[in-house]
Amino acid sequence: MNDTEEVDVELGEAMRTQHACRYYREDPVPDEVLRQAVERARFAPNGGNRGAARFVFVRDPELRRQLGEWYLPLWEEVAAATRANKPAITTASGQHKTTELGFRDPAKTLADSDHFAQRFGSHPVIVVVCVDLAATHPTDTELDRLSIVGGASVYPMAQNLCLALRDQGVATTFTTLLVAREPEVKQLLGIPEHLSTACHIVAGYPARPFPTRLHRPEVRELAYADRYGAAL
Repeated sequence: MNDTEEVDVELGEAMRTQHACRYYREDPVPDEVLRQAVERARFAPNGGNRGAARFVFVRDPELRRQLGEWYLPLWEEVAAATRANKPAITTASGQHKTTELGFRDPAKTLADSDHFAQRFGSHPVIVVVCVDLAATHPTDTELDRLSIVGGASVYPMAQNLCLALRDQGVATTFTTLLVAREPEVKQLLGIPEHLSTACHIVAGYPARPFPTRLHRPEVRELAYADRYGAAL
């Protein structure tokens, strides 16, 4: 199969098998594949149809290497806390960041994630997903909790991008760890001051077949009817 040939995966299958890929081939992802993914992703719902999201596709080896150097220690902190059975990392400001894993085989997941993190800077494409926060309309800023609503103007498009790549045989991994190094990433890549980084997506042709089934919480654990806890 030619790398630019579409796989034409049925939508339900794509949603059930879009895993966090940890092993990639070295093959480059053609510009046309990336362009086609953005062409589809742009139709995602977003606040006011303002198109607040932007994508920077990083392929330059030296730029990827630097991103990898910044990513690895962020992952190692999480991995160390997880292996030490710490349920969360407490930051200097008192915030708690969970480290718990919901996987059937946490040891294997951590080993695969170590492999991914150690090679982060050599994966074929690192997509920096940016957002113009002034173009979002968060309605939860006055609540006594972390604001999350603004993400609705960027993450659906990021997920659409992953699905559009999956349809073309390209695997992805969605990560937010590197956002902690936003100032350095923005300076490295010339990202305008008014944009913020929302996440990073690694993309490339998978070195192993796509999974046929992913382990996720069952519907009964996720959805309720009328009132929380009432079975759907």
